[in-house]
This record gives sequence, structure tokens and C-alpha cells, in this order.
Amino acid sequence: MAQYGILVYQPAPADPMDLPAEYEKALETYPDQVAETGAEPVTGFALQPSTTAISVRGDVVTDGPFIEAKEVVAGFFIIEAPSLDVALKVAKLNPATQHGGGVEVRPLFTPPEE
Repeated sequence: MAQYGILVYQPAPADPMDLPAEYEKALETYPDQVAETGAEPVTGFALQPSTTAISVRGDVVTDGPFIEAKEVVAGFFIIEAPSLDVALKVAKLNPATQHGGGVEVRPLFTPPEE
């Protein structure tokens, strides 16, 4: 099965300790909902608030994310799914889509076989 990254976006600063109770409850059932689609959860992580980010470009190190934005990456999940359609179903189930944020689905890169 192909692997897909689901990047979770939340309003800045996206503090995982400041989630509404209904969002936290929805996160608890998310792995079971993913499994019901035919996809398999591989891993998932919440990130610390964007205020803790440190960006590096070339030799320059700066505090904060690369750009000022209303929404920032708050976390990510990796799933294995039989198709992009299934990965999109999983993405629509993510609580962020119902609580002021959104998600981005991207296939993970696999190097070509030689």
C-alpha cells in the first residue's frame, strides 16, 4: 500500500495543550475511523506551538516558522492506504477539518526502483 502524509494545519500558534475538549475526544477515535476506511495508521505526532519553531536557511538561523501565517503546521500523520481516494477520506475525518483548521494530503516519496 502507498503511504501518505496528512499535514494538520491549525490557527497560529497551534498549541496542542490548548485544544477544545471535543477536539481531543475526536482525536481519540481518529485511529479507529482511519482503520474503518481500509487505511492503516502508521504514526502521528502533534508539534509544539509555532512560537517554539526555529528556522534555518543557509547559514541564517531565526526564531519562528519560515513565514508569518494565520495557520501553521500543527502535526502530522502517516498512513498506508490502498489509494489516494482512501487517503482523502481519512483526511476528511481528521478533527482539524471541523475545528478551524485543515489538512493537506501528500504521497510520500519513494525512490524509483533501478
